[in-house]
Amino acid sequence: MIGIDEVGRGAWAGPLLVVASRQTGQLPKGLRDSKLMPKGQREKILERLSNCCNFGEGWVYATEIDKLGLAEALRVGFARALSALGALVEEEIIVDGKINYAPLTFVRVSTVIDADQSVPLVSAASIYAKVARDRFMTKLAKEYPVYGFERHVGYGTSLHKRALQRFGILDGIHRLSYRPVSELSLSG
Repeated sequence: MIGIDEVGRGAWAGPLLVVASRQTGQLPKGLRDSKLMPKGQREKILERLSNCCNFGEGWVYATEIDKLGLAEALRVGFARALSALGALVEEEIIVDGKINYAPLTFVRVSTVIDADQSVPLVSAASIYAKVARDRFMTKLAKEYPVYGFERHVGYGTSLHKRALQRFGILDGIHRLSYRPVSELSLSG
């Protein structure tokens, strides 16, 4: 069985990351939706997950999201994650959410609302995705310290909006197709 979750869907900056996970050993206790766990707990449990799961990453960058639109970007991310994991078309796949973005060749796909909370393998994908994307955004913060990416990880916060107003939009990092980023680019 494979569990899939994504992170970064609503962010104004940075990539979308879809993660597919496959269990290879005993999953640790305490798996749940990554958004409900403190950062330290996510980091700690990810170390344990690396011993009992394989993961496939499907990164989709801001320029691709702008070009493709969110729905198609999710399809691309799903395809990349499943390919990176080496998923077989006959494997059972559980996706967090209402919509299946997996390639049509995968025939045993189920969507489950809140699967990141109720299906441990999807929780594992959620945790991996959140930690990996947060680490990416923290590295980006070192390149562009005035934007505060280490704090808001690209999401629409008042801090991020003030940084955009003061320092402008970063090409290739900010999603120009997302409002208010697009509104700021029009007014600036």
